[in-house]
Amino acid sequence: MKQVLRVDMDPVVKQLLGYAASEHNVDSECNKYKNSPHRKLFGLEKQGIAIGCMGVELNRLMECEIKHIAVSPDYRNQGAGRQMVSFLYSWPFIQLITAETDRTAVQFYRKLGFTMESLGEKYPGVERFKCTKLLK
Repeated sequence: MKQVLRVDMDPVVKQLLGYAASEHNVDSECNKYKNSPHRKLFGLEKQGIAIGCMGVELNRLMECEIKHIAVSPDYRNQGAGRQMVSFLYSWPFIQLITAETDRTAVQFYRKLGFTMESLGEKYPGVERFKCTKLLK
């Protein structure tokens, strides 16, 4: 994993981010990663090709929130998402990881040991979940 420093310049990263953020929000999200000292965007490469990205926000001391996680369709279900989340486990100052997701990703987070809490229908017809993992 490496930090993506020029997210606005890399169309591959923008395409990956588009899998996690709605297409009309990609530029806005890229600007947030570029301009906020609390947001970091990381890319996962395989043989020099970007195959996934994960964006996090450092909310409070010892807590981070996964804002976006996406894997190229050709590399899904091969452990790339798990590898990106596991990268956060190595940060010595992180004790709590959270993420908000919809029903399609609940199993992914559950398999990684996160607990789920329904946030109800935040958008018409879409139930959202808060996923939480305490590390220490």
